[in-house]
Amino acid sequence: MSKLLLLQINLSDNLNELEPLQEHGEITMSYWELAFKGGWVMIPIIVLSIIAVYIFFERYFAIKRAEKVDLNFMNKIKDYIHDDKLESAIALCQSSENPVAKMIEKGVSRIGRPLNDINAAVENVGKLEIYKLEKGLPFLATVAGAAPMIGFLGTVMGMIRAFYDMSNAGANIDVALLSNGIYTAMITTMTGLMVGIIAYLAYNALVAKVENVVFALEASTTEFMDLLNEPVKIGRREKVI
Repeated sequence: MSKLLLLQINLSDNLNELEPLQEHGEITMSYWELAFKGGWVMIPIIVLSIIAVYIFFERYFAIKRAEKVDLNFMNKIKDYIHDDKLESAIALCQSSENPVAKMIEKGVSRIGRPLNDINAAVENVGKLEIYKLEKGLPFLATVAGAAPMIGFLGTVMGMIRAFYDMSNAGANIDVALLSNGIYTAMITTMTGLMVGIIAYLAYNALVAKVENVVFALEASTTEFMDLLNEPVKIGRREKVI
């Protein structure tokens, strides 16, 4: 009888130990529920993250299109210029929607002018095209720095709230009383850092792709200017500019 009583007591103790675990297992919280725990500070962080994602994908595909250049493009331009078919060269440039084609089109349209004028015109178009490709990148850099700072602001606000609740509670301090402030502090910091890190990586990835386009523009400019310096016959005119 005593053994049976001891067994019942042990089972009762085990069940009592399992009940908190079961209750704890039933408590689930999605990321959005956690985000709401972060308070109003989460609103600017979420808005910045949505805008940053849009800018990244929009710029990524725009830069990717700019990177596509026909490998025989400059060879065709060279043949047209040697044959004095400047209109055909301009038409070829207009049919290619990329920065290199727009830059060479400006150079071809200036053939016959001094070399310095042609070079300046080509470089100006190249700078304008690079400026267009870099549109939105400063905002990504801003998000990379601002999102963690806003998260830290939420951390400070959460800790202030926690200490304020402690001061009002007096001796009746428990974990539930401090949970709201701690939620705000931790969640805003985590979210701000996540958004900042992702924006930083996205910014550097786009900058690297823009650098590839810049290299292609510089190489095409050099090749085009070397072409104009060649002492060759262009139709009925001798071109040594």
